Parts: sequence; C-alpha cells; structure tokens
Amino acid sequence: MGTKAKNKTQLAYEYILSRIENGVYGPGYRVVIDQIARELGLSSIPVREAIRQLEAEGLVEFKPYAGAVVSNINEKEYIETLSVLAVLEGYATALGSPHLTKEAIDRLEQVNERMERALEELELERFSELNYEFHSLIYAHCGNAYLEEQIKQIWQRMKRIRVYGFTLIPQRAKASIEEHREIIRLLREQAPPYEIEQYVRQHKINTAEAFKRRR
Repeated sequence: MGTKAKNKTQLAYEYILSRIENGVYGPGYRVVIDQIARELGLSSIPVREAIRQLEAEGLVEFKPYAGAVVSNINEKEYIETLSVLAVLEGYATALGSPHLTKEAIDRLEQVNERMERALEELELERFSELNYEFHSLIYAHCGNAYLEEQIKQIWQRMKRIRVYGFTLIPQRAKASIEEHREIIRLLREQAPPYEIEQYVRQHKINTAEAFKRRR
C-alpha cells in the first residue's frame, strides 16, 4: 500500500474510531461505507480497508444483510481484559513507586480532583480520560518500556468500553476516586512495593466486580 493510500485509510480509520469511542456510533450501529466515503471526500476503498482494520480489533463485525455494524460490548472479554490490566498495572505501579517525586504525586492529586469535578458535572468521557492520565502518570515511572507499551495497548482496547462501563456503574466511578486517594497516600508514605501492587491490583478488580454486579 502506497503512503497516500495508507494516509487515506488512516484518516477513515481515525474518523470511524473516534465516533465509536465517543458513542456517536453506538453498539449495533450500521457503518455505511458510501456515506463515510462521502463525508470524508474519499473513495470507498480506504473506508473499506479502515473497517477491516476495526473488524480485526473487534470493534466492528459483519452481519448478514446488515453489513458492517459496531460490535456490542463483549462482557466476558471486558472482564478478562480488566483482570490482566489489574496485574500489569499493579506491578507497574510498584516498580514506579520509588521513582515518583513529590511534584509527580502532587500532580496525581490534581488529576484526581479534576476527576471528581468531571463526575459531579456528569462528564463521563472526561472522567475516563483523566482516569487514564492518573494511572499513566504513575506507570511512566516504572522504567520498563515493554510493560508500559503492553498497558497502553490494553487501555486502547478498553477505551470504547470504558465510557460505557462508567455510564453503567456511576457509583463505581465515585469509589474509584476514593481508591485513588488511598493510592496517593501509599505512594506519598513510600509504602512497601508489594503493598502498593496488591492495592492497585484490587482497585482494578473492584471495577470488574462492580461491572458484574451492576444488574
């Protein structure tokens, strides 16, 4: 694929992805190739390529008589993904804990306060973004580039589900802020790494448990 064709496919991919992530194209939404091609002033080929890419990532599926539709939330996959993230993020936080400066911990407090405001104003997408910022600020200090890359990929995969997740369990979002305060306290007091690892792992597992119980 030439660079020009690749750029057009990337443009179509990012356009569709952003609409899936911000909920404009909800689960079951029919992705019409010709319509998107018109909106972007492209031929149908790069749009079709972009949809194939999204299908490979599990965000879009092909259904008989309907064509490409946005996938439903796969609850089992969500919980499994969250469980893996719990282990990796717990470990990355423990590794990063000795390297966090006072300034970095102060910044975590500011991000958590912004999360609280976002929740009060029911800006759930903003809340999710800040939640990611909170955790990535910590694991950026872990000193293991491969581990960091794996965590980023998992967050990317969960991005679409996370918005729905917090919409479905707003009380979990409130508890999450309180747990962040405890993480900050553990980091500030330089608690033993194993204790930090255990707490952060549980913090993520609590989200999975709340998601299971939400009915």
